[in-house]
This record gives sequence, structure tokens and C-alpha cells, in this order.
Amino acid sequence: MADVLAGRFPVSIITGFLGSGKTTLINKLLKRPDMNRVAVIVNELGEQAIDNDLVEVSSEQMMLLNNGCLCCVLRGDLQETLRDLFVKRRNGDIIDFDRVIIETTGLADPAPVMQTLMTDDMLQAHYRMDCVVTLADAVNGLEQLETMQEPVKQAALADRIVITKSDIAGEETTAKLEARLRSLNPQAPIKRAVNGEIDLAFLIDVGLRDMKGKLEDIERWMGEPDEHGEHHRHDATVKSFCLRFDEPMTWAAFSQTMEVLGALRGSDMLRVKGLVNVAEHKGPMVVQGVQHLFHPPVELAAWPSADHSTRIVFITRKIPRETVANLFAAIGAVTATA
Repeated sequence: MADVLAGRFPVSIITGFLGSGKTTLINKLLKRPDMNRVAVIVNELGEQAIDNDLVEVSSEQMMLLNNGCLCCVLRGDLQETLRDLFVKRRNGDIIDFDRVIIETTGLADPAPVMQTLMTDDMLQAHYRMDCVVTLADAVNGLEQLETMQEPVKQAALADRIVITKSDIAGEETTAKLEARLRSLNPQAPIKRAVNGEIDLAFLIDVGLRDMKGKLEDIERWMGEPDEHGEHHRHDATVKSFCLRFDEPMTWAAFSQTMEVLGALRGSDMLRVKGLVNVAEHKGPMVVQGVQHLFHPPVELAAWPSADHSTRIVFITRKIPRETVANLFAAIGAVTATA
């Protein structure tokens, strides 16, 4: 079986509300010697450029940074920008990058960026989603989460959460913000950055890199909730839960359930990821989606452990666990008798 993930360039999305320190974090990352082959796509240069010392401008939109990385200003379509980067790299017109970082604007919803990587066949052939990193400002983060929807969705979609400005906000305020973020997205590990400094390993190589299905890779990517299947919290809007099924299911049952959920509540299914034990396949099917759009499923060569149960992690908005579980049961019963 060909490894459809091998050789694809990992794409990291750096998001966070206005003033959360995205550019500072990226600047710190690019100063590392092991991050000298990175293409950075930014929506706008803003008040602070990605780097103060641009050594060469290769085009109106692409700038070579002094550490060898490439900065690309997104002024139009993200799909076109990613295609252009790949073609220029292949032709030797720009650096031989091996990773892409996309910095969104503070007001941006990261879901459309993720969906772009799911819907373009050319992009899927050359890029793979690695992770969404969401930054939260310890000084203003709590108020932003209470008063605005964008930071809530940014936190809910994250694979990793970085708290910034904790040295300014103080321990008590930072701890309250961390607790609130954990309630929104219990799967995402949280770390604090001081002056933009954070362990590189926390931010890269989070997603699935190949189809070998190593247990540690699967566990890191899934970020599965605890054995109770749901993290309880005092939050009526965003919920996170994991459904488990011990018996194999048909692909028809799974796909029909997700189609119905997408049609009825697609905008409120913030993120879905999981391993599905499909009766017709030897290895598990890796599935992941954002709202109503899903990546093409990928079959792993083998199960990563003795646990062959279906595990699907949902992050939803105003969709109870019982609603999704009951739909799986109803459609499963129908397809079993069809």
C-alpha cells in the first residue's frame, strides 16, 4: 500500500486573537537553526514584519529572510499562493523549503484555511495538515473569550494552545485563562511562552506523518478525551467528547451518519478526528473534518495497538453527545438491515 502521507510538506496554522503575539512567536521560531527551510505565509505584514532584515525580494509577494526562510504575503487566494509556492520550489525559483507556516489575522476563523487543504486535489498531493496552534493573550484572553466568538473558535479548533504574556498578567489570571481554555478544548495540550520562547517540539510534527500507525503518533494526533468519553464543564456552547464503538461498522454507516450531521449541523461540528474500524478493511480508517468538509479518508496499514475499537473525537457547538451517539445508532441499525 502506497503511503499517501509520505513526502507531503507539513502545514502549520498559527492563529490567535489580535495582540496575542503570533508574529513574535514566528520570529523566535525562525531564528532557530533547525527552522531555516520554512515558507511563511502571512495575511498581512501588519505593524511588525516577520523579520526586520529582508535580504532579497524575489517577487512582489515573496521575500527571502536573512535566515534563509521565505516570507510570502497572502493578498489573494490561499490555494493559488500554495500552488505558486510549490511550482516555484520545483522550478528552483525559491528556496527548497520543507515546511509551511500560515499566520492568520487576529480576526480570522482558522476553519476556512483548514478546509482549503481538504478541498484542493493538487494541494492534497503535496501538502498535509500538521497542526493548528492557537495563541491566547493572558492579559486580555479571558475577556476576549467571554465577549467574542472568534477567540472561542480559535481555541476550540487548536491542536496546541500557547499562552502568551503570562509574565505580565500574573499567575492567578493566567491560571484562570488556562482553566477556561481547557474547558473549551481538553484535547489540546497547553504551554506558556515567555517572550515568544517555547519548545519547538511542542509546535511541530503534531499531525500524522505517515501510514505506519505508531501508537504514540496516533495518541498525539487524536488528543483523545479520558475514559469517561466526555469532559464535563460549565459551558453550554462548545463541547468535546469521544464516541467509542467496540464492533466494526460498515463504511456506509459511518459516511451516511457524517453526511447527515454535516447537512443538518455542519457549521456547529467544529472539528472531528478519529480511527474507524471498518468491517471491509484490515487497518483502521483515519478520518478528520472541519465543519461540513472532510479530508479523504486514509487507511493505515495496521492497527497501532491491540485496541481495535472505533474512536471518534468531536468538538461541537451546541450539539450534545447524545445527539451524535443516537444518530450513529439509528443509521447503523438501518444500514445493518438494508
